[in-house]
Amino acid sequence: MKNQDTNQPNPHQGDSDYDHLNSEGMEALTLEELDEFMKRAKARAATFREADRTALGDVGPVTDEETPVALEPSQLARLTENFFPELPELPRARRLVQGIIFDFDNTLARLKRPIDELMREGAKNAEAYMRATGMDDLPEEFWESIVEARIFAQTKSDDEQEEHIAEDTLSFLLQFFGYPASKMDPDVLHRAVDLFYAPEMTSWEAMPGAVDLLRRLSEEGYKLAIIANYSCDRVFQRMVDYVALRPYLDTCLSSAAVEWRKPGRDIYDAVLKRWDAEPYEIVCVGDSLKHDIAGGIDLGAQTIHCRMIPLAEDERIVETVHPDEVVEDLDEIPALIHAWS
Repeated sequence: MKNQDTNQPNPHQGDSDYDHLNSEGMEALTLEELDEFMKRAKARAATFREADRTALGDVGPVTDEETPVALEPSQLARLTENFFPELPELPRARRLVQGIIFDFDNTLARLKRPIDELMREGAKNAEAYMRATGMDDLPEEFWESIVEARIFAQTKSDDEQEEHIAEDTLSFLLQFFGYPASKMDPDVLHRAVDLFYAPEMTSWEAMPGAVDLLRRLSEEGYKLAIIANYSCDRVFQRMVDYVALRPYLDTCLSSAAVEWRKPGRDIYDAVLKRWDAEPYEIVCVGDSLKHDIAGGIDLGAQTIHCRMIPLAEDERIVETVHPDEVVEDLDEIPALIHAWS
């Protein structure tokens, strides 16, 4: 290839930007020279006249603002399509909240009649049934002892953190009054317990908003469970069905089923293993500071204290047990769950 004619006039002759041109080509600029060159270039661009820009193709006025483009719905829909369907989907990020454990009574459900009235009615029905089966040697007003035995068993279970099952409580009561275990028919004992709890079982109703809350959280993909301290599991399971909560629950566990009680950790571990979840991925919701909130705190979960029906016993520990949040209505719960997720 021939060398360029060096006699041709150089249009950049005398231009300091090209001072580094020589017969061997362009020399590399130093960083300081490059910085100075860019400053002069920007200064010249700023002094372009409107005619200069027009001559370059009418690029329009220089602006930093972006102009929105109107798109048809069909065009927007196409932008959301998966352009590479042959590629495997990326795994979704794991939520910080995997599941919510609810208490039952005074949280998701409430009684329509006083509990004392219900226990009296049930105990009288149980006594009448046992006498009808031939247990004529029961003491007079035996129903009163049935009520007292239930209250005593609840207190003892709470102190020992182990559930005393309803059939066992009634069996021990009968033995205390001299009725030998050898004379007890297990089927009669089973039926008597059912009759004792029957008035209570049919007096529960879902708390306002409870069904909608569970439905919403379930549809959003959260795992839901109920853990409750209750001395007869089959009766408890019927109660859950009676108030129509079952369809939205992954797990429904009573202390009678495992013989552990809240706030002990053992009863929570059964649900954590099922969900393959860590304690910090769980939210515990309940009305009792002693059982639900203290249990959740000891577990390492987030806690929500429901104050729709305040408990008198909470007043003794309100200064020492501190939930993460307190709600007066179940409708407040979804926003808290979303914030923690």
